[in-house]
Order: sequence, then C-alpha cells, then structure tokens
Amino acid sequence: MRNPKLAMIGAIAAAALSVTACSSGDTASSGTSSAAAETTTTMAPGSSAPMASGGDGVTQTTDVFGAGCAQVPSDPADKGSLQGMVSDPVATAASNNPLLTKLVAAVQAAGLVDTLNSQEAITVFAPADPAFAALGDAKFAELAGQPAVLGDILKYHVVGKRYDAKGLESAGSVDSLQGKQLTIAGTGDAMTVNGAPVLCGNIPTANATVFVIGEVLTPPAA
Repeated sequence: MRNPKLAMIGAIAAAALSVTACSSGDTASSGTSSAAAETTTTMAPGSSAPMASGGDGVTQTTDVFGAGCAQVPSDPADKGSLQGMVSDPVATAASNNPLLTKLVAAVQAAGLVDTLNSQEAITVFAPADPAFAALGDAKFAELAGQPAVLGDILKYHVVGKRYDAKGLESAGSVDSLQGKQLTIAGTGDAMTVNGAPVLCGNIPTANATVFVIGEVLTPPAA
C-alpha cells in the first residue's frame, strides 16, 4: 500500500528527478549508443511494445511504445527528442526532455546527477511532470532540504541493471538501487510498475533504458 505522505514526497522528488536525471557519464554514452544502433527489433507476441533482440536491455528509438511518446519532441535535431537522447547519459538526456523537468530538478536537489550518469547500464522509471503536479513548490522545497530522504525516493526509481520491456516482463520483479523491489505487471501499453502506468517505454539513452511513468513511486516502509 502507498503511504499518501510518502507519495506526495515521492512526487516532488520525481519531478525534480525528471529535470536532472538526464546527465549520465560520458564514457557510457559512446559504447551504449553504438550498441543500440546495432540492435534489431521484433514485436513481442501479444504485445504492442517492440522489444530489442540483443538481450542486454539496450533499445533503439524504433522500440519505444506508449501513448505518452507522442509528447516527446519529434524533431531529431532537438536534444529532447528520442534521437537527441540516445547519445547522452541518462541524467543529461532527461534534462532535455520536456516531460521530465520536475524529475530532473529533484535529481539535482538530491545530488544524484553524477551518480546516474556514471552508471554503466541501468533502468530508470521516470515520473512525468503531471505526476508531481499535486505536490506544490513548498513541499518540493522541503524535500530539497532533505537530500538523503529525497535521494532514497529517487533511487527507488532506478534499477542497477539495464532492461528493455521484454526483459522486465520476464523478470516480474526487479531490485531498485534503494534496496526494495519493484513489481512489473502487464505487457505493452498495459505495462505497470508498482501499479503505475508506463506512458512511454524503451527509451534509449547512452547508459540507460528509460520508462516514463504516470506516478511517483514510494519505497515500502522497512
């Protein structure tokens, strides 16, 4: 069950995280982007979500799925477009995406930009800006003043292994960097993470595969 108070805190954190989570490390970007370029795609049986065939969680821009993908800039020259995000580490890539401005702000407030960008292969569940709309500036300021608390919430949205949609479906549950598990259910456009809908999935960045979600996730109580 979600704690309403934590959900509110999580929403603010996620909002900030979406603004900052796009600047991951430079070394990861070159190797991962080249791998993505070589990956072929197929359609997952019974699912509207394409899946990468490489088996390492690396995707291509043609693998993305979900109604929310229509809100991503379509001009390839835009750094916030799918093509623009491919070569940047995840925190840097997220900072250019107009859907993730609040998440990025949270990531910056928690001091996690370098942490995310330096990871070699991760999965990020990135709450979209509307997921934080109910939190308000005052609540975010409160969380920003508690970087350890905010960081714990944000790390719950990150998995220390790179998964594409097919890999998540097969796993069923995955361990977050925060230490608690996340539950994956459904397939394709009906995929959820702890019950939160995936709005746009399989987004490739240099060192991560990103799934934009419709809710801020809160880690369960110890």
